[in-house]
Amino acid sequence: MSERTDADLQAFLDESLPAAQMAEIEAELRDDTDLHQRLATLRGQQDAGMHGLGAIWRRHRISCLSREELGQFLLGVMDEQAAEYVRFHVQRIGCRYCEANLEDLQGQQREAATQTATRRRKYFQTSVGHLKK
Repeated sequence: MSERTDADLQAFLDESLPAAQMAEIEAELRDDTDLHQRLATLRGQQDAGMHGLGAIWRRHRISCLSREELGQFLLGVMDEQAAEYVRFHVQRIGCRYCEANLEDLQGQQREAATQTATRRRKYFQTSVGHLKK
């Protein structure tokens, strides 16, 4: 069991940790009454309106990317420095919000590609009789 910082616990409350870390903290909370008490104190401070800069940053997801930026990343039209930040933010930091948006956009991209292929096939099939040899 590793020592959890208040920042870890605050991120846990904000549900902004990667799923694996969320599960680890959840398991630790079941057995560690001191950790549970620290979490309750942090939740009380949060409810009372006592926010630190880090908590505000996480809650408003200031470092997160827009769907438009994530779409540019998927299309490969983003400059390399920005693309490196996307990879760092999603893969290294493990931002669940941006990862979910990226997966959704990838699903839409796959769906659009399938619809395009189907449409092209139908156009070809309906125009075969109109083509001259």
